[in-house]
Amino acid sequence: MYPAYNTNGLAFHPLEDALSLIAEEGFRGVGLTLDHHHLDPRDRAAALRGAEKVRAMLERLGLRATIETGARFILDSRRKHQPTLISADPGARARRIKLLETAVLVCEALSAECVSLWSGAADVAAPPSELEARLAAGLKGLLEFAEPRGVRLAFEPEPGMFVETVAQYERLASAIDHPRFGLTLDVNHVHCLADGDFGEHARRHAARLWNVHVSDARRGAHEHLVPGEGEVDFRAIRAALESVSYAGPFQLELSRHGHDAVNVMRAALKRLNA
Repeated sequence: MYPAYNTNGLAFHPLEDALSLIAEEGFRGVGLTLDHHHLDPRDRAAALRGAEKVRAMLERLGLRATIETGARFILDSRRKHQPTLISADPGARARRIKLLETAVLVCEALSAECVSLWSGAADVAAPPSELEARLAAGLKGLLEFAEPRGVRLAFEPEPGMFVETVAQYERLASAIDHPRFGLTLDVNHVHCLADGDFGEHARRHAARLWNVHVSDARRGAHEHLVPGEGEVDFRAIRAALESVSYAGPFQLELSRHGHDAVNVMRAALKRLNA
């Protein structure tokens, strides 16, 4: 496993500067969140042109990459993370799918580890069976798009979204039943939701655990904290991942700390190393 840093924690930096800082501070990977200012996925042609330059920079800096799709207002300036794969309007779902397809193409262009994604929350109340059907249909179509390009999808259970627990992910993965459909496991989410034991999750899903998000946390509060400021036992987390020979990114996700990015990323890595 290798330390990585998500660019959503460097939102006030141009992408070139963000990548340079991540490498200079000792990280070996980057979680590249596609956003307005970082390979804007709404303009596919421009994003792919930019990806050519980013690939060369990643190679020069010695950074591996995952593609993250959690930009807050990329498709709707008023509603966070909307529309989604479970939105009521088919046209709105199609907009999300188009963005995710662009993420797949960027992943292919960068030879990145995977595309990380989530379900989102329903914008209009509907029976769970209907929401499940929309989500499964969208993911299956996206997997058909990703498979010939050699791209994997790592699904992240997220607090407050339709799929927020590992058990819900397991039901979804069973319904999808595809070798390129894996898991992004977030240390913070497991802890703040009291969603079982991280080590047990890692062992049970070792074969499809392709991405790990890291931040400190407190029970009952979905707030991403710098390591050392919460309750997470990072020694136990590391031991669990080493026990299954996890070889992917150990990716710090501190999206609300961009105002002090360099000091935060330096302190976070120092604490994890300690």
